[in-house]
Amino acid sequence: MSLHHLAAQGFSAAADAYERGRPDYPPRAIEILADSLRLQAGRALLELGAGTGKMTRLLVPTGARILAMEPVEEMRGKLAQAAPSVEVLDGVAEAIPIPDASVDAVVAAQSFHWFHADLALPQIHRVLRPGGRMALVWNMRDARVPWVARLSEILDRHGREAPHSWSGAWRADLASSALFEPVVEREISHSQDLDGRGLAERAASISYIAALPPAEQALVLAEVRALADEHPDLRGRATFPFPYRTVVAVYASRSSR
Repeated sequence: MSLHHLAAQGFSAAADAYERGRPDYPPRAIEILADSLRLQAGRALLELGAGTGKMTRLLVPTGARILAMEPVEEMRGKLAQAAPSVEVLDGVAEAIPIPDASVDAVVAAQSFHWFHADLALPQIHRVLRPGGRMALVWNMRDARVPWVARLSEILDRHGREAPHSWSGAWRADLASSALFEPVVEREISHSQDLDGRGLAERAASISYIAALPPAEQALVLAEVRALADEHPDLRGRATFPFPYRTVVAVYASRSSR
C-alpha cells in the first residue's frame, strides 16, 4: 500500500519545518493516553505515523516499550534523533510490519486521517493483543478564533486533495467498524507561542503547502506573514498564542479471535 502522494511529497520536503513549526501536545493529553492505554514498564506501544517524534518523545517517560513507525525517510531521521531509545520502523498503517498480537496499545497522533481506514483498522486490530486499545490524537486549529479562521482560508484553498482531521471522517470510520468500540473522547485547549516567522513556518509544515511549486509556496507564506503583520488581533505583537483544540479519542479492540 503506497502513501498518499501529498504526504509522501510534502512531508519529505517539510521535515525540518515540521520539527520547528508544529506544536507539542498538552500534558493533560499525555496523562489521558498513559491512563487509558495503561502505559507502563512491561507494556508495548506501537505509534503509527510518528512523524518527527512530537508525540513519541512525550510517551517515552511512561516506561512502555515503544515502536514508532513512520513511512517518510526524512521524518524518520528526525524521529530517531528525537527519541533514540525508541525502535523506529518503516511502514504504513495499511500493512503494519509486526506480528499478530504483539503490542498492548496503538497511538496515531496527527496521522489517522491519512490512513485508508478500511485497510488500517484490521491491521491495527491484528497487531493488538486481546484487550488492547487504540488512541487517536489531533491538534486541530481552533478556527473559532477569527484570525485562525482567516489563516485556514488562506491554507485550505490549496488542500482540496488532502484528507483533513477536522472533517470528522475518522469518527464515521470507527462508528461503522465492528473491530473497535469507544472508550473515551476528550477535547483539551492548547496553544503554541509564535511570531510572524513562526506562523509562516507552521504553515510551511503542512503537507499540501510544502508540496506546492516554490513560487506558489512563497506567495502563500508571504500571505501568512502579512496576516501576522496586519490582522488587528495580531498587529504589533512580538508573539501571540496559536490556539488549538486537542482531541484524544480512545477505542477498545473487540475480540474476534
